[in-house]
Amino acid sequence: MEQYYCEITHEESGKRIDRFLSEQFPQYSRSFWQKLIKEQKILVNQKESKNNYKLNTGDQVEIEIPDPEILDVEPENIPLDILYEDEDLIIVNKPKGMVVHPSAGHYTNTLVNALLYHCKDQLSGINGTMRPGIVHRIDQDTTGSLVVCKNDFAHNALAEQLKVHSITRKYRAIVHGVIKEEEGTIDQPIGRHPIDRKKMAVNHKNGKEAVTHYRVLERFQKYTYIECQLETGRTHQIRVHMSSISHPILGDTVYGPAKCPYHLQGQTLHAMVLGFVHPRTGAYFEVTAPLPDYFEELLKKLPK
Repeated sequence: MEQYYCEITHEESGKRIDRFLSEQFPQYSRSFWQKLIKEQKILVNQKESKNNYKLNTGDQVEIEIPDPEILDVEPENIPLDILYEDEDLIIVNKPKGMVVHPSAGHYTNTLVNALLYHCKDQLSGINGTMRPGIVHRIDQDTTGSLVVCKNDFAHNALAEQLKVHSITRKYRAIVHGVIKEEEGTIDQPIGRHPIDRKKMAVNHKNGKEAVTHYRVLERFQKYTYIECQLETGRTHQIRVHMSSISHPILGDTVYGPAKCPYHLQGQTLHAMVLGFVHPRTGAYFEVTAPLPDYFEELLKKLPK
């Protein structure tokens, strides 16, 4: 068990306690802090708190982080496409249709199940029993490079790089419509959709900063092949941003047309390049995940 104590400054006053904690300890998710608050592991002025409590200057916050629970997610012998591996981390090329970590309705056949089999007990425990080693995610139907940490040292280092937006993340996508400009930047906050809580949306009232840079790689009659580079990493960021400028991703029936003219499993979105400062060596490190076969074949089919 780890214990921390802090006093709220004037600059921190007014923030929700769950947001404050997730900013102070970025290696833990906001839902992790909400769970601890509910379990009365977080005290404010020696009293239990609620997730929506807004901090005041001078508040005394006591934090108790319990030891990681014993993992009950089962290892599964699922083949992994490993792009790189060392003592601190492993980078995999995630296939389409694979969920990253167990959640409601997805307790087996996830990337975590496969990693537990491959890495045995060598995964960081920072994100709890359901997300060991997971420092960032990509959607179920998005393919490509994803880094997983084998120890807390690497996890903390990469979480800090994510926090300051210094990790290189370049995606490839095919979008509806022909983009006229050669490149552009979408700087629009993203938050929960005000009506459909299962979706994200450009949300100026309750959203978080989100920036996506894109450039055209090739134009077709009805579509455009682009590269997107993330400056931030919000849920469904590229999908929401491209839809917001009337160029939703081909195959994305959530943020684009309900019907797709091609037989696709979800959006044509691929996390191609992943680069960061290696936590052990301090040198910049980059990997490239090749486009999946279906993506390559689709690019050949699209009429120009």
